[in-house]
Amino acid sequence: MEYAFLLFAFVCGLTVKLVGIPPLVGYLIAGFLLNFAGYSLTEDLSHIADLGITIMLFTIGLKLNLKDLSRREVWMGSITHTLVWIGVITCTIYGVAALVATTQNAITLQSAMLIAFALSFSSTVCVVKVLEESGESKTRHGRLAIGILVMQDVFAVVFLVASTGKLPSLYAFGLLALFPAMPLIKRVINKSGHGELLPLTGFILALGGYQLFEMVNIKGDLGALIFGIMLARHEKATELAKSLLSFKDLFLIGFFLSIGLTALPTLSMVGLALLLCLFLPLKALLFFGLFTSLRLRGRTAYLSSLVLGNYSEFGLIVGAVAVSMGLFAETWLVVIALAVSISFVITSILYRGSHSQYNRFKEQIKRFEKNERLKEDIYPTLNGAEFLVIGMGRVGKGAFSALSKLSDVNVWGMDADRVKIKSMTDDGLNVICGDGEDVDLWENLDLTNTELVLLALPSIQDAINITKQLKNAGYRGRVAAIARYEDEVSYLLENGIDKVFNFFTEAGLGFADESLTYVREDREAHY
Repeated sequence: MEYAFLLFAFVCGLTVKLVGIPPLVGYLIAGFLLNFAGYSLTEDLSHIADLGITIMLFTIGLKLNLKDLSRREVWMGSITHTLVWIGVITCTIYGVAALVATTQNAITLQSAMLIAFALSFSSTVCVVKVLEESGESKTRHGRLAIGILVMQDVFAVVFLVASTGKLPSLYAFGLLALFPAMPLIKRVINKSGHGELLPLTGFILALGGYQLFEMVNIKGDLGALIFGIMLARHEKATELAKSLLSFKDLFLIGFFLSIGLTALPTLSMVGLALLLCLFLPLKALLFFGLFTSLRLRGRTAYLSSLVLGNYSEFGLIVGAVAVSMGLFAETWLVVIALAVSISFVITSILYRGSHSQYNRFKEQIKRFEKNERLKEDIYPTLNGAEFLVIGMGRVGKGAFSALSKLSDVNVWGMDADRVKIKSMTDDGLNVICGDGEDVDLWENLDLTNTELVLLALPSIQDAINITKQLKNAGYRGRVAAIARYEDEVSYLLENGIDKVFNFFTEAGLGFADESLTYVREDREAHY
């Protein structure tokens, strides 16, 4: 049965992708269609969905810098947003219910407050998936959004403890033993190599963290997240996260299916869910107002608030707890599930055009900026860069290193990962931190002497978007990019990139050229 579910999810995901809509929307549609056809959620599919969330939280932790959580815009923004949102939405829902006679007795003030609390969370699954698909999880707005999500996860744990009365056991103090155990765990990761043992190691660590926390009456998903955070500074953290990427995406299909299979909605439930979705612009606007008041740049505030403007799967957990306590009717659980699903669709579609939307309205958005900038939001400078390498991964670092050896060329590098850039700057390299899709950045950088921009990025869509931003900012030099597949080469050329290198083909040619040079030098040494 699970195979049939996954097959149908594949068909729906592929169908919506062909019309330019993210596949996760197709997975949600598949769940509701299967529900309408009479199928129900199975235990195996629930396990697949739970596994997907656990692996996802572990990989988030692997990419998370704890300093991000200590920033004022993260902790103050998340706390203030939650409190203001609960106050406004509680009053609105209770007030509307009081005016409608048929529902006056159905919603108490406590029920309205629980519904508002359930809708205060943004979806970790949706936000992270959207950011990863757009390659923006390590950008300024991406790290801000993930920081907010982690803070909301903390609120979730507090709620579960308070509502269920399930306090952590005394054995929870034993979790402190994880700190002295970290060197051993890191040695195990090193010994796992780079093959099939590495993702298996990731599974063991993620599920191990989950089980350890569950054993001491703490939410298991929090354990997976904390395990990831504790390993974030390991030299193989990025490689470990990449090795789990495909597994995580596969298991998360089960999560999206499970939402649609939760219960069969009626027309009135759909209507209520749509009414709840009318609050989504308010949620995004509240985030935007808080972020700009905390001195964030308009673009950062806009993109962060847009991607956080949805409802969370945690709303279903709150709803289930409230139903079990008899605080509101079971139908509200279905309504919240529908509202969550619809919000996923809205976020997935709107965020695809987020950069072009910002370009269109940037003058109006920038009016809300404060004059005083945060340290992270001060624009960097390029000192007469002739070549600029964007994306300092393995390929980007290789290109940067090769060009830097040329004595007559001024080479600079750029990446959105602030931790990586800090490490490279400490090594004395000419690198800056920046988001290549940020048109404001390009308008504030001096590219007068820049002859060539090299885009060493895994996503061809990112390469295309950056090329557009460069052209919009008046750049007149050449742009080169890499591609992994032959069909990507023509697509990139058609979208304004001057030169495209097939990564695998060029690697093979380079390997052959280096080997041939070695043989010739060896021959000359013998004669």
